Amino acid sequence: MSGTATTSSNQALARIGAAPVPPRVRQLLEAIHGVAAQVLTPHLQLTTVQLERELFNQAEKARSSQIQSDIYAQIRQLGVHAAQFPGWFLDALAETLAGLREPITTAPASAPMRAMTLVTDTDIDRDIVLHEMARRESLRTQSHLQLLGQRFGVLAAQPAFDAERLPVGPYGLCRILRECGERLDLDSFAQLQLYQVFERQVLDLLSELLDRLNILLAREGVLPGLVYTPYLPRPSAPRRGGVGAAPGGDAPISPVATQRPLTQWQGQAPAMSWSAAALAADVVPVSDTPTTGTAGAAASTGMAAVHELLDSARQLLARNLQAGGAAAGGATAGNLGEMMATLGNLASQAAAASGTPVTGQRALGTAPAPAAAASPPAAPAAPRHPVPREAVAGVLERLQSQATAPGARRSFGDIQAALLSQVRAEHGESAVLSPRDGNTLDLLGLLYTQIQHEVRSTGPAADLLTRLQVPLARAALDDEAFFVREQHPARELLNTVAEAGAVWLGEDDDDPVLLQKLDEVVEQVVNDYQGDEAVFTEANQKVQTHLHSAARKAELTERRQIEAARGKERLEAAKQLAGRTIGQLCRDAEPPKFVQTLLHEAWSDVLTLTLLRQGEDSEEWRQRQEATRRIGQITASAEGAADPALCAQIEESLLQVGYHQDDASAIARRLSTPGGEDAVTSKTELASKLKARARLGAGDSKGGTEDRERPATARTADEEARYRQLRTLPFGTWFEFVTNQQGDTRRMRLSWYSLITDNALFVNARGQKVAEHTLDALARLMAHDQLRIVTEDRARLIDRAWQATLRALRSLTRGTSPEPAA
Repeated sequence: MSGTATTSSNQALARIGAAPVPPRVRQLLEAIHGVAAQVLTPHLQLTTVQLERELFNQAEKARSSQIQSDIYAQIRQLGVHAAQFPGWFLDALAETLAGLREPITTAPASAPMRAMTLVTDTDIDRDIVLHEMARRESLRTQSHLQLLGQRFGVLAAQPAFDAERLPVGPYGLCRILRECGERLDLDSFAQLQLYQVFERQVLDLLSELLDRLNILLAREGVLPGLVYTPYLPRPSAPRRGGVGAAPGGDAPISPVATQRPLTQWQGQAPAMSWSAAALAADVVPVSDTPTTGTAGAAASTGMAAVHELLDSARQLLARNLQAGGAAAGGATAGNLGEMMATLGNLASQAAAASGTPVTGQRALGTAPAPAAAASPPAAPAAPRHPVPREAVAGVLERLQSQATAPGARRSFGDIQAALLSQVRAEHGESAVLSPRDGNTLDLLGLLYTQIQHEVRSTGPAADLLTRLQVPLARAALDDEAFFVREQHPARELLNTVAEAGAVWLGEDDDDPVLLQKLDEVVEQVVNDYQGDEAVFTEANQKVQTHLHSAARKAELTERRQIEAARGKERLEAAKQLAGRTIGQLCRDAEPPKFVQTLLHEAWSDVLTLTLLRQGEDSEEWRQRQEATRRIGQITASAEGAADPALCAQIEESLLQVGYHQDDASAIARRLSTPGGEDAVTSKTELASKLKARARLGAGDSKGGTEDRERPATARTADEEARYRQLRTLPFGTWFEFVTNQQGDTRRMRLSWYSLITDNALFVNARGQKVAEHTLDALARLMAHDQLRIVTEDRARLIDRAWQATLRALRSLTRGTSPEPAA
């Protein structure tokens, strides 16, 4: 297999090497093909493996022995050429890249038809399937294709390439797929199966490939400043028919999508499917008795799963409380231990149903005293009567009208206690909430608990979240699908306020305009909400308008930081090239030591400035190289005559980089005289002046080239893998830095990084520079779990809180420690 791949690689490079393009373009095309081969090869190999499995599955389901025999024949035919498929594909891609500058052929004028023939239905079907595959992918990767099309237009010296013409675009890859599929000699059925497998295995990675190619070409100077940043959030709906579609037709996030790095600014991240997460909440019953109550009243299958999970957790907690508070297994370890005060409320209904009221400390989750278990049996409790929802809504409406004191911290347990107290005062001591209403409030309490883990308790956002508790409770009770409905307006507002508290209103942030806007919309909801969801929608829209404006300002600020970093990189690249030029001269000509010092300290500034202003391909740079060669030739020997023309050229060049007239003359005389001698100034005097003078760009270079080139401790295998991953990430990726031993994190945005200096620039949510690290240091932090890439499935705070809530309930029902966050 490796031999085949090597031969194919050599053939592909030979094809590109023979392309009639300039050397610079040929070099870039080889790099593009190398990146494509690196990304696609393992998945092209998997395509044939998965196709074989798919054909075996189809053979087992065949309706007749003849069909089964035909499929087995296709499997044998596939085995003949399966190992060659990746090589064929990459060779065809190389052919396409090699013809990048070939003129676009137009269809010839139609000649008179002598005969009419019919196109087979098979060819039409295959063309339709491939065209639909390419169309779906082009819509999904539209922004990547636009950027890459502009850059390929530069390489081809033609107008920008559209998606249909781009060699590495979805249409180009599908054309190559058809050619390779025909070379496999498979029948139409097997080829259609190949197309479907190819879409799952290869086309799902197209956005990653396009991202890496855009990054590669931008670094190589092909439209480096080209950006496409829409301010509208990405749609949360997945690709039709994509991998990982959730039952029920909801909008899940596919496994591939969940691992994409988050690059959007605040408020623009895609939303997770809550119904899909709920359906994944498998339940382990705590007894053989089937769970009763709310599953039948749930508005959807996803909600039924959550109610079943919650009932199982409530039964287990009630059993633990009655047994003296001993939790099963490790159910109360870790985060669940912190949540016992909230989870204890889940036991109230189950304990009440068994005749044991849960009040006082037990209602807050505190285990009863051992004596309680040994007390004489109490008289049978009076039957419990669930109160109508209208009565619960009336009590919550009165609680909403009661102003919350500024700074007061009210938990959802307090709201439930006040609600139950009012209900019993009006309907008797036997009154309880219905199972459905109790579950809804319990879920909302758990969700709030997880949200508060990420919001500073001393910040202003905590007060805002407290004031939203009762309106959210009313909204959740009014809508049975509150926890499974995609992007519920009340949940969206909750997420906006919570994220503002976690991201914008931190200790190092102060945004009085945002705080005022949040205060206004929360007050609007508290005063105006009477069952109309439009109140939440309008309030959230007001905050989103401000956040979008702030995101645009942050992007402008970030661009200025990136331009400054790119300027430093260009300076560093010029200094490195100047240093290599002088170093090569010193090795070849071996001029005197003091001349070498002058070259490194003074003449390198001239070379650096020339590179910055004129570029490496300019006539001025070639003149500087010739002057450098001439300096080595003259000073390497003590014999010969001085070169007045060279002296004048060196002096003029040094004056341009800011040297004083006397110093420039002294340096020029030594660099244009045999042996580097000068009777006018001494070496000591000139050396002291050079030492006192600031070098070009010295203030911007941290540690100098020598410090960066100093060998560091060798990276481990894990650190090396992280390092390679970092070098392929798209600009704008968000990271979470662990800031203390308690595991608190801070989000920063990787705005830009350089493969020349290995430096990475980080900004905050305002676009302001907050940190600068090397990729090596970041790789080591990631390997030690002190740094994490934020993926799109964990982008929104409320989505993370919902996932954590379901994980905690699952862990409780299984009697295990909480599952780690994804």
